[in-house]
Amino acid sequence: MLTAKQRELLMFIRGRLDESGISPSFDEMREALDLKSKSGVHRLISALEERGFIRRLPNRARALEVMKLPETRAADASGAAPSSPQMRPALPSAANDTLEIPLHGRIAAGTPIEALQGTESFSVPAALLGPGEHYALEVSGDSMVDEGILDGDFALIRKVDTAREGEIVVALINNEEATLKTFRREGNMVRLDPANRNYEPQRYRPDQVAIQGKLAGLVRRY
Repeated sequence: MLTAKQRELLMFIRGRLDESGISPSFDEMREALDLKSKSGVHRLISALEERGFIRRLPNRARALEVMKLPETRAADASGAAPSSPQMRPALPSAANDTLEIPLHGRIAAGTPIEALQGTESFSVPAALLGPGEHYALEVSGDSMVDEGILDGDFALIRKVDTAREGEIVVALINNEEATLKTFRREGNMVRLDPANRNYEPQRYRPDQVAIQGKLAGLVRRY
């Protein structure tokens, strides 16, 4: 059986995947469960993984897949005692089709650099992409390593022009430079957070920042 917190986290992950096709970040999970640190989230994730409720998807940043859900036990109309809980498998992943999406050059995961250029294409397994229009960017820099995003990775970006608190986004700064960071609001400012203690958050006026998309997945080549 799952603990209350394990079940709460499992349902939160499932709800976010159903809504956007993207796993919530550890910060979002921590806030949703009212935990004091991300270490508590890591323990819950490990427990769910050990019990076969979720699995971590390889070569994708913070990507989780719900494998099964605990059935709710309830008495039937005749008043019979509830049956033993059964496990309901999650829907299977999409078939192994390949899609071609635009590759728009390199994007900084550290200091902003010019991005969103280039006309090459990039082959991606369809199962890695959810609904919407996507493009790929090659990551340059190490400021997002604590989110599992490494220099040389290919970030799969879903085109959107708005972002929610805690989402990893492509932010275009002053219509010239783009960077991959976690989106936050701080008073009247926009704060773009790195995931590396060696880097400082970047703060801008809202009119300086245009959201170009949010992280949908990650591809790593060896």
